[in-house]
Amino acid sequence: MINEHDLIPYNTSALPAGPWLVFAPHPDDETFGMGGSLLLASDQGIETRVVILTDGSLGGDDKAIVDIRRNEAILALNALGVKKYYFWNLPDRGLEVTEALILKVVQIISEVKPQSVFFPTPMELHPDHRQTAVLVWEGLRQAKSFTGKAFSYEIGTQGQINYLIDIGAVVEKKNQVMALYASQQAINNYTQIVQSLDCARTYTLPKSVRAAEGFWQHETLSKSLASDTLASLRPYWQLSKLENPALVSIIVRTFRRTPACA
Repeated sequence: MINEHDLIPYNTSALPAGPWLVFAPHPDDETFGMGGSLLLASDQGIETRVVILTDGSLGGDDKAIVDIRRNEAILALNALGVKKYYFWNLPDRGLEVTEALILKVVQIISEVKPQSVFFPTPMELHPDHRQTAVLVWEGLRQAKSFTGKAFSYEIGTQGQINYLIDIGAVVEKKNQVMALYASQQAINNYTQIVQSLDCARTYTLPKSVRAAEGFWQHETLSKSLASDTLASLRPYWQLSKLENPALVSIIVRTFRRTPACA
């Protein structure tokens, strides 16, 4: 039988090893998705770098929205304690996985030499989030120097997770940093949405844990991301009666039988 603890952790874990390299599809995804963990990393002296892939140009009607979101991101990243960040200014909702972009991911991984790399779960809804996951995955597979761990993080939806980080100690600070993305808060109440997701991630944790961020730590990069994701979901349909299916023999009368169409 597959029990709950086979599907999700019942305890939190220490922060992954640094340095960290975080890939965010849009300005704000790094904060909404794993802002608490980034704050904890800063408190513990873990060096963190963030790559924001798109320009966020579809995040509002203001003609200056790209500059607005960039400035918001700079304020937020500084507040999170991120030491260095990069804006790749790719088109919002136009992110595509190309050989040139994969090479760019490989190059920054070779430059930073991270021990932990973070990218959105491939089960996200937004196409840029999913494309970022595939892009970084392929970059990691081609980065010969990478010997660390790869982690998927959640932004707007719950994905499959096997790693929980208790962010209760910094949850108020994360709320303050999320508020810096004022242009996006005008579109939707993202602080409340993220708070709900972080609260929901305490479902299998002690009552004392106020908020948590969930991740999937990938065991290997040998498969495609699609295969790896399907493998992570396989326990859900491995019902006890189907784990060792009985063999079935089929006997068909064909010996010296004249075909019907002859």
